[in-house]
Amino acid sequence: MTPDPKPSLTAQGFVILPSILPQPQLSSLRSACNLARSHAESGHWPHLRTLPKQFPPWSSDPAEGIWGIQHLLHPDMPGSRTVFAASYFDDRIIDTVKRLLDCEDEDLVMELYNLLVRPTRDFELRWHRDDIPPSASLEEEGKRLEEPAWHAQWNLALYDDDSLIVVPGSHRRARTEEERAAHPYEDEMPGQLVVELKAGDAVFYDNNILHRGVYRCAKERMTLHGSVGHVAGGKARARNVLQHGTKEWVDRCRFDGLEEHMRERAEGMRRRLVELGRVEGGETGFSQHD
Repeated sequence: MTPDPKPSLTAQGFVILPSILPQPQLSSLRSACNLARSHAESGHWPHLRTLPKQFPPWSSDPAEGIWGIQHLLHPDMPGSRTVFAASYFDDRIIDTVKRLLDCEDEDLVMELYNLLVRPTRDFELRWHRDDIPPSASLEEEGKRLEEPAWHAQWNLALYDDDSLIVVPGSHRRARTEEERAAHPYEDEMPGQLVVELKAGDAVFYDNNILHRGVYRCAKERMTLHGSVGHVAGGKARARNVLQHGTKEWVDRCRFDGLEEHMRERAEGMRRRLVELGRVEGGETGFSQHD
């Protein structure tokens, strides 16, 4: 059995799992991602992350350039949805999630699966925590960071990727005065670390670790960006997931092309997300704004 990933994630806020995908699956995913990117850049897929916005909602017009493609599990995703679904519900990914969340299949909730791609021009994200705005007071930030993180989030690199920069351990504390005063795009944040992934590696990380992204148009990038939730997450997770528009299509998802055990897992996780949307209802709003 591979080493337990939880101690590293708990202490540092991230853990790298090398070579989580075999080469044949890596090749099929690259082909699927190329097809998805072609549809997105030609205006035939409306669910995008468009330049220069960091946070949703994004435009569906690729004219200004894109840096991501949303909703890889969407029932209307042309051609490649089963390939993406097989990687999302894969035993190696889900077993890691269950170890991080101390749970079983029946506790898991389908969440987000997106593709981060090479932008058409250099693009950077500012320092942020995914679900805590920079305007949060010291007290509020500390209180939010004490709440359980009812999810696991990962980046799975299909090509070598050094785009993610983190401050290890920052998921366990409020920002320092120096971090609060820093420029939003500070190049040398004290204690920062560049997360270096080889093709086939995955990094699981706490989405409230202090982090940013630096994306270069000259370097190929295809990185699958996913999250899986726990049924106990409730409204906090609903805001993070449903703000991306998942609620509009998840009840139409079918996973007939997957192996039986994987299909049963997928249907259960999809059903729990549908139920979460019904329970939470109403407008969840956005975690942050540009």
